[in-house]
Amino acid sequence: MNTDKPEEMDKQKQEGTPSIRRSRLKWLLLACVLAAGIYLLYGRAENTGVANQTAKRPAPVLPVTAAAARTADVGVYLSGLGSVTPVNTVTVKTRVDGQLMRVLFREGQIVASGELIAEIDPRPFEVQLTQAEGQKERDEALLKNARLDLQRYQLLTEQDSIAKQQRDTQEALVRQYEGAVKTDQGLIDNAKLQLLYARITAPVGGRVGLRLVDPGNIVHASDTNGLVVITQLQPITVIFSIPEDNLPKVLARLKAGARLPVEAYDRDMKEMLSTGSLLTVDNQIDPATGTVRLRALFQNKGNELFPNQFVNARLLVETLHDVLVVPAAAIQRGPQGTFVYVVQAGNTAVVRPVSVGETQGGEAAVVKGLSVGELVVVEGAERLREGAKVEVKGQDRGAGSGGNKRRGG
Repeated sequence: MNTDKPEEMDKQKQEGTPSIRRSRLKWLLLACVLAAGIYLLYGRAENTGVANQTAKRPAPVLPVTAAAARTADVGVYLSGLGSVTPVNTVTVKTRVDGQLMRVLFREGQIVASGELIAEIDPRPFEVQLTQAEGQKERDEALLKNARLDLQRYQLLTEQDSIAKQQRDTQEALVRQYEGAVKTDQGLIDNAKLQLLYARITAPVGGRVGLRLVDPGNIVHASDTNGLVVITQLQPITVIFSIPEDNLPKVLARLKAGARLPVEAYDRDMKEMLSTGSLLTVDNQIDPATGTVRLRALFQNKGNELFPNQFVNARLLVETLHDVLVVPAAAIQRGPQGTFVYVVQAGNTAVVRPVSVGETQGGEAAVVKGLSVGELVVVEGAERLREGAKVEVKGQDRGAGSGGNKRRGG
């Protein structure tokens, strides 16, 4: 019996070990659940306290700059990239062959029309003139003698002393000498013309370019390069393009006899270079780009525009009067379209959807959505939300200058 008891006890220990383990696992799970519940309960109470403190804390007041909506005249502009094109560009060439004796201009000089700029050696043409004048004097003497003989032959013919054929021959000789005298006069005029061409003058007024031929060289009328290029600067034109969809509006204004102003700006649209007016419209639309070219005339008194310079042209088509405008910086854009923040009573900013028309000079025309005198947020709108409390630090009274800077940037 003693031998069997230890074996039975070992067997009971082996059979009881899993139950003990299961019991310990149950108590461990129960402890974890209790700990999680206490943690959640404590965290919720803490969050509730923080939320209560947050709810009790007042919303922050955001400083903004506002501007009142007002009425003004707004211009409707059409913009296009263009280039400065001179009215006249002339390559000065010699019209006679000879040696270039003098160059009387400086590179870059402004010359007037008809001003002497170069001289060709005139001596060969002076010799030709002398020869032509001597030939004419000779032929005039022969003509005078032939006319005297003709008078004698006419008298003798009336007296029936000579044959009529002799008188007719003398008349033909007189006409022959008259023709020779006219030919001599033509040679004289041609020699004088060559002498005139030996003095090269500016065909148009403008700016002289770089000299292409130095004095002492032999120049010919058939030379392709010429002596110098003169470009007219006053007045000057700008050729720019606009979309074909805008062409009917421009043509309607031109047919009505309106003078359409054009402004020329630099490449960055920051500085206005000069003002002029629309001169004409091209006679066809470019099918490749869908644009039409326009030419504007500028007086260019201060030489602000330079030939072949790239500029931005702005054509004023019409002016809208008494339009509701706000600073362009006040216009915000979102998924639902354009809107502004309006400062209402109690210094509360609310979102107001608006419809925007033309935007020029830093101001945007509002078609609908606002009334005259309502304050809109110009600066600080990026931090606002619907119903946010604001403090108007100042009102934007120079929207035009600020808008130009923003647009230029």
